[in-house]
Amino acid sequence: MKRIALLTVFLASLAAGEPALAACYADYKAKQDNPLRLHYGVMRIDTNPCAMSEGVKATVASRLASAGWQLLQVQSVFDDSGLEKRKSDAGQYFLRF
Repeated sequence: MKRIALLTVFLASLAAGEPALAACYADYKAKQDNPLRLHYGVMRIDTNPCAMSEGVKATVASRLASAGWQLLQVQSVFDDSGLEKRKSDAGQYFLRF
């Protein structure tokens, strides 16, 4: 019982010390060669503030590269309010990476 109480206090102190990151997303265009394949997608990224930066571009490029895709362009960075309208356009690449 003591361990549970200590764990609860520890977790509460962590939560109080660090503000949670708000949900942030990037939509992007990517390609693969031989044969040429293109896709548009949306991925969740952890960044604060939720704004375009070189770090965002590097994160998106890295995740895509691990699956054999090359980033062409990060189109925009947005919060939850822009997520639903992009869902149908992204299709199978909606929150895939």
